[in-house]
Amino acid sequence: MVSVHTSAHGPADGTAGETAVGTTDGGAARPERPRARGGPFEPPERPIAWAMLSRAVSVPLILGLVCFLPAVIAAQPGNGVRDTAYWLQLVLTCYAGARLATMILSTRRRLLQGVIWMFVYIAMGVAPFAQVVIGQTPTPMVGPRQDLITATAMVLVGCAAFDLGALLASRRPLRRRTPSARSTGGPAVAHPLRLRLLVVLAFAASAFYVMKLGGPAVFFTSRQEINETVAASGVVTEGSNVGSAFIKGFGQVPALLGLLFYTRRLATSYRARRTPSTVLVWVALGALNLVVNNPISNARYWFLTVLMAFVFTAMPSSAAVYRTVLATGVVGALVVFPYADKFRYDDEGQRPAQSASVFEPLVTKDYDQMVMFANTISWVDTRGHTYGRQLTGSALFFVPRAVWSGKPEDTGVRVGQWMGLRMTNLSAPLWTEFWVDFGATGMAGGMALIGYAAARTDRRYARAVTRAGPGPGSVLAIAAPLIAGYTFILLRGPLLQAAGKLAIAALCLLLIATFREQRAKRRR
Repeated sequence: MVSVHTSAHGPADGTAGETAVGTTDGGAARPERPRARGGPFEPPERPIAWAMLSRAVSVPLILGLVCFLPAVIAAQPGNGVRDTAYWLQLVLTCYAGARLATMILSTRRRLLQGVIWMFVYIAMGVAPFAQVVIGQTPTPMVGPRQDLITATAMVLVGCAAFDLGALLASRRPLRRRTPSARSTGGPAVAHPLRLRLLVVLAFAASAFYVMKLGGPAVFFTSRQEINETVAASGVVTEGSNVGSAFIKGFGQVPALLGLLFYTRRLATSYRARRTPSTVLVWVALGALNLVVNNPISNARYWFLTVLMAFVFTAMPSSAAVYRTVLATGVVGALVVFPYADKFRYDDEGQRPAQSASVFEPLVTKDYDQMVMFANTISWVDTRGHTYGRQLTGSALFFVPRAVWSGKPEDTGVRVGQWMGLRMTNLSAPLWTEFWVDFGATGMAGGMALIGYAAARTDRRYARAVTRAGPGPGSVLAIAAPLIAGYTFILLRGPLLQAAGKLAIAALCLLLIATFREQRAKRRR
């Protein structure tokens, strides 16, 4: 009866909690032990029903992502040329659609990989394919058509390298803790006292951020008003945004992390739900996040990070939530996301939404990743590769330009300036960042490393959110959903803009993490 029990959580791959039959990584199966149903980590299951449902859903899902949607786009009227770029883009769209369908239908929940393939399918597949068919791009392409062909081919190569890295990671078993290690160390958990200090830091930093911008009211106006207030506050110096990045980062990230840790505690610990002080802190953190992390005054990608991190933290072991997020994410990206910038400008600067087709927003707004890759290839052809300089600038984002006069600018900004554009807030997808520094070889190697890291993190996350995991204070159970949401920002780029909040989050997690067993944190 192994097939019945594995259908809900996945076949044994060495990840604890993904199957009812205990195995070691690469070892023989152990006798099955009965496990409680309905706990906070394991909701009641109906494996046979899900097996029947998956068979009923799989065919239309695969056909929809791989065949129907690309066919509908291909049938759209337009002036696009059906050349090599067209066919390569069609292959990329179908490939990404097949991989996304695999992530949705898989009995193993691959959080990071699923989100990455959702981005690739929409931003590097469907949207650029619509642009090729209609013959219109959000950003002008200044180079020859051959550069677009090269960009599409390189994205395909990068996706294949990503899959290769993920495959290599799946072949390597996860290390299991030895009995002696359980008394001295183990998975990282949040130290109770340090977590309380993080909450205090969150309220203090967010209060400073709110006061610096003139009070809570400005956070419910528009992003344009926020940017103008930040510019007038004096924290932005000419040619450097380090000061504003730190104020915004520390004003938003600790508040979000505090909310996520207390959400996990309430979702997984019966004792925490019966403790009034824990509930009150959670309510206060929720109110704080409604001010500093709301969708009105923040970029759509950042609010998407907040939303996904909260959902996967509140319901970490729900396979239905995981599949629903990936499946509905495609519809949301096509229909909702292009119009979700309503609060980017004030009423006078608001751009009217006019669309004769559901696919028109894909060629007029937001999704400029593929054409920017092509423009970056043209830019590199004129000046050569930077051999690590751009990535170094992203890694050392915190160094002010007053100290480092030759600090690289955002890749998207550099390319936009070279193109002669006034608006240089352009994307620089992760493939582009690797290409600028190291060319095709470096790009393939970088994507393979990302695939390897994503697959390993997914397996460890699956273990962390089970009953056998490190408990309500698990750092990985918070970090993985946060990274999954932030993946959209990292993949869209530029990295220099994305590095700040990610580094602040890593610093906060590092400061509160401990590898010592906390018995008190395991009590339910």
